[in-house]
Amino acid sequence: MERIPILKMGEYLLVTIQVDMHDRLAMTLQDDLTAKIVAARARGVLIDISALEIVDSFIGRMLADIAGMSRVLDAETVVVGMRPAVAITLVELGLSLTGVRTALNVERGMELLRRRIAGRNEDDAGSA
Repeated sequence: MERIPILKMGEYLLVTIQVDMHDRLAMTLQDDLTAKIVAARARGVLIDISALEIVDSFIGRMLADIAGMSRVLDAETVVVGMRPAVAITLVELGLSLTGVRTALNVERGMELLRRRIAGRNEDDAGSA
């Protein structure tokens, strides 16, 4: 069975989707990623979709669901590398990807994750 690799980078997980996503692969990614977040105690997830040329409504909802599940598991999610055509398609489908943070590229996405997690850590320290 085809799987998308999930790489651990310190307290973050990096997912680079380099193949066309189909429904079964998206479901497998969701299951694998949530398990890896727990196992690695990841604080952030960066999903690079720069190789995706087409995103349908199911894949769009899966990205939003992954972000929601990550949040429940105490990890921030950032999606990077979205092509303009993919963004247009998502808007035309009426998918707002609520809770999904986006950045232009991996470098900016990692910086966004660092800032979000640092801000959360400051909030936790202030309430203790």
